[in-house]
Amino acid sequence: MATWNDVIETAPEFAADARALFDAHKHKTIATLRKDGGPRISGIELELAGGEAVFGMMPQSLKARDIRRDPRVAVHSGSADPDPENPTAWPGDAKISGRTVEVADRELARALFKAMGAPEEVWESPIFVLDIAEVVVTRVAPSAEYLDVLLWKDGHVTTFRAE
Repeated sequence: MATWNDVIETAPEFAADARALFDAHKHKTIATLRKDGGPRISGIELELAGGEAVFGMMPQSLKARDIRRDPRVAVHSGSADPDPENPTAWPGDAKISGRTVEVADRELARALFKAMGAPEEVWESPIFVLDIAEVVVTRVAPSAEYLDVLLWKDGHVTTFRAE
């Protein structure tokens, strides 16, 4: 697994594109796994801060319970509606997935909350970092005839065409 710094170091241009898509919307969507194995979609405020993909949450929230039971998650950046008159103007969207790790070291947790710009009153809340398995950026190809799907995994970016 990898950190956000690993993505930056191995694919800086790709990381900049993915970060811009994640930074475009404060609220993202996280997919977790329920106790019965079914999917749960929730809102989340993931930040790329301190070289990590980081998010906090309320201790007894269902998503916190989900990831403490099964740490696998996927987070979607959100996206703007495409312009049917100019599809190539759509900036695209990004997804990041992997396994969550709860930060037990409270000093590190506070430093991460501070790097996220979180107010001090939440610094004692649970905070998680993501061990990144993959990052995906999807955008309309310049020809507008297909989508380019760029996948970062194991330090390499691969481009797929979705027609």
